[in-house]
Amino acid sequence: MTRFAGRLAEVRLAVMMLTRLPVGHLQDPAPTLAAARWAYPLVGLIVGLIAWGIHSAIMCIGASATLAAVVTLGSVILTTGAMHQDGLADFADGIWGGHDRTRRLEIMRDSAIGSYGVLALILCCAVWISALSQLAGQAGILSFLAIGVLSRIAMTICSATLPLARTDGLGVLSSGGDSNWMLWAGLAFIAVVLLGWQGLVVLAVVALVATLVAGIARRRIGGQTGDVLGAVQFLSETSAWATLAIMAG
Repeated sequence: MTRFAGRLAEVRLAVMMLTRLPVGHLQDPAPTLAAARWAYPLVGLIVGLIAWGIHSAIMCIGASATLAAVVTLGSVILTTGAMHQDGLADFADGIWGGHDRTRRLEIMRDSAIGSYGVLALILCCAVWISALSQLAGQAGILSFLAIGVLSRIAMTICSATLPLARTDGLGVLSSGGDSNWMLWAGLAFIAVVLLGWQGLVVLAVVALVATLVAGIARRRIGGQTGDVLGAVQFLSETSAWATLAIMAG
């Protein structure tokens, strides 16, 4: 396998991992999730493009800003298979529902959703929808692409820097491998440029939110799991939209 073919396989694996989009089957030897981690932020471009297309189409046929925001979030959830929302729910249940590290990890692994998870999802989705509704026609393709990338850079950096909270699971499979800091920094710079001067504020807020979530995870469960990474992505994305809405208002 050539170097280009290997990189392409890693991108396809990243798409398979973070979305439900059909990208065919990988040929052996298939790359590992750790090797494909560098491409996670690129998936944000695909998800952002789809979300922008749905949002624009709904707005063009006369839907209200609120209805367009609800349908757009639904499209994001369908595209990603709700994995980040599921991660947020499990994260909230485990972090605040367990009395010690072992119990918290047990709760996070449980497929059932508790009151903390339900409330976290309701509040986060409400902020996401309200922010995009407030922006209405001001939310263009550049915003969708930039936020899609920045939120997944935050998730990827947490994957590269946080210790593992357990010895199995998606967090373990995505850990290790090369850390492509220059690539991620370059993508973050481009995302900020796409957003203009507001991009610096959005970047700061996303970094702050990701740092807070990572800090909570490290203190409460010892580090990262797949649920922690999903929570980082969705909370970062939501905070980015909320920041743009506040500055636009």
